Amino acid sequence: MTSGATVTAVPAATRTRSGGAAPRLLAAVRPLGRLVLTTVTVLFFASVITFALGALSKSNPAATVLGETATEQDIATMNHQFGLDQPVVERYLTWLGGALQGDLGKSWFTTVPVADSIKQALPVDLSIALLALVLAILIGASAGIVAALRAGGFVDRSVTVVCSFVATLPPFVIGIALIVLLAVKARLLPAGGYVPFDVDPLEWLRFSILPALALSIEVAANIARQLRTSLVGALQENYAVGAEMRGFSRRRVLFGHVLRNAISPTLAVIGMALPLIIGGAVMTEKLFNLPGIAQLALQSASKGDVPVVLGTLLVTAVIVLIGSLMVNALQVLLDPAARRAHSLGGAR
Repeated sequence: MTSGATVTAVPAATRTRSGGAAPRLLAAVRPLGRLVLTTVTVLFFASVITFALGALSKSNPAATVLGETATEQDIATMNHQFGLDQPVVERYLTWLGGALQGDLGKSWFTTVPVADSIKQALPVDLSIALLALVLAILIGASAGIVAALRAGGFVDRSVTVVCSFVATLPPFVIGIALIVLLAVKARLLPAGGYVPFDVDPLEWLRFSILPALALSIEVAANIARQLRTSLVGALQENYAVGAEMRGFSRRRVLFGHVLRNAISPTLAVIGMALPLIIGGAVMTEKLFNLPGIAQLALQSASKGDVPVVLGTLLVTAVIVLIGSLMVNALQVLLDPAARRAHSLGGAR
């Protein structure tokens, strides 16, 4: 009887463990599904707003391209070629259908496909933005961890003061200071220009480090302040204090237990930094003479080349939203509290 009861209890325990795995998996997948749905919805509205801005503009490409000698018939013919004689809704659906297939139309002035122009300029921004994000995380996380380990001391106060000051400086001011210090005075790095990574990785790094630093320092300061605050608070929790009382060093407690629980607010700061990095690229590209997507958009806007402007705005929005989606997904996967919050939000 006893052995039979024991044998019967094993499958029940197994069923309990199996039954518990599915809800945990569902709890992780469900918020990610909502994040994807939210991202797609925002992208749709971003495309509507982007196209509406172009449709409401007063640009008349036919009259601009053909010049003052163009007749009304010539202008009407070219408007028909551009599809500008169609209703706005029909034009939007045509543009959206092409955009979903990677076709963003052609430039009104050069007839070069917009997608081709963006493909040439986008790697510049992506490579520098990625380097800036890596530098921001490395610098900010290191400063935040050091300040948390020395909470209340001279190092902690120094990091707080420096981060508070740096966070008030826009990227172009930091860029000018870096050019003066590292390019003009010290002559360690070039002041401008760009070399593609696939041509020469070392030269790419030499030309990219200054603009990447200009974009990363403000973000690094925000990361350091948020991570320091989160870690100091988490180190005062009962489980952290108890671990230190059992003989574990504060460094071991921080890296072994506290960091993962305190990192969620910092991931939110990183997610909010993506638009900051991409938005700062406009002035940074001009300052460092970079042939990126921001310069492409500015030059096209000055000429009234609406298809190119629409394409660059849409691609930029897609990059920002995908980056934010990845950060939010990482936040949900790493932080059980965030996963529960998303699940409760969906239940309500």
